Amino acid sequence: MKRTLLTLLVLIMGLSDQTLAEEMSTIISSDAKVEKLGGGMRFTEGPVWIPSRKMVVFSDIPNSVLMQWTRKEGLREYRKVEQSNGNILDLEGNLLTCQHAGRNVIRTSSNGKITVLADKVDGKKLNSPNDLAILSNGEIWFTDPSYGLRGKPGEIGGKWVWRISKKGISVLYKGHDMPNGIAFSPDEKRVYIADTGKVGKIRAFNVVEEGMLGDPLFEIDIRCDGLCIDTKGNLYTTSRGGIHVFDKDGGKIGVIETPEHPANVCFGGDNYDTLFITARTSLYSVKTLAKGAKPRGARW
Repeated sequence: MKRTLLTLLVLIMGLSDQTLAEEMSTIISSDAKVEKLGGGMRFTEGPVWIPSRKMVVFSDIPNSVLMQWTRKEGLREYRKVEQSNGNILDLEGNLLTCQHAGRNVIRTSSNGKITVLADKVDGKKLNSPNDLAILSNGEIWFTDPSYGLRGKPGEIGGKWVWRISKKGISVLYKGHDMPNGIAFSPDEKRVYIADTGKVGKIRAFNVVEEGMLGDPLFEIDIRCDGLCIDTKGNLYTTSRGGIHVFDKDGGKIGVIETPEHPANVCFGGDNYDTLFITARTSLYSVKTLAKGAKPRGARW
């Protein structure tokens, strides 16, 4: 299924409609089409582009399976998991995955070896790790809401944001209700963290080298699940209606409409100028003029 995109739900936020439309026109062309790459799944999440294989890997959470898609072979199963959610690559190109049922963060190396990077803190199990991002120093930051517990009580005492470093696992932020999508700015000076619970906003923070995050720099008033960043620092956020695009300071630029409610999004393709969108039962893509920001220090 293909669907034309034409502009855009533009909100006036101190700028004219024309200015915002012009800005959006640098991100996606007016005749770009959202293409359905595959369907028939139960709840898709966590897309990540694997450059070495020209492949998208993503989660179908209820079916406890990672799926894969390539232009040549289409949609097929990648491997069984424990209700995986968010996925990214580490700096060496290994697959990092948050698992709801596994209640952990794992790394899958190129030879298929699986290593648990985080599952307990002081002997207490994590809730259900949801999404993650990586810094150039190798630190992994991840969110840990309680969705995967399905109403059962957690063990660690809260739904927090965590850091995995050479020193171990440490808490970064406790102020969200249901922390979800997370992404760093291209210069690694900011981190954006979405909340899909009572807070229902994206908060921007200064990145800290140690200790807890401080007060938010600002909030973006949108209930977002997953998000990604382009090379200019623009945010591509998933919410009702499609991919809502904001500038690095939270100003609304426009919306890329999608046929189904999206849960997560990533850049990929040979030039990192394609958005891959997991939306409920399906995987979609759309070509962009913008290019996605790879993690600093990535060797892939």
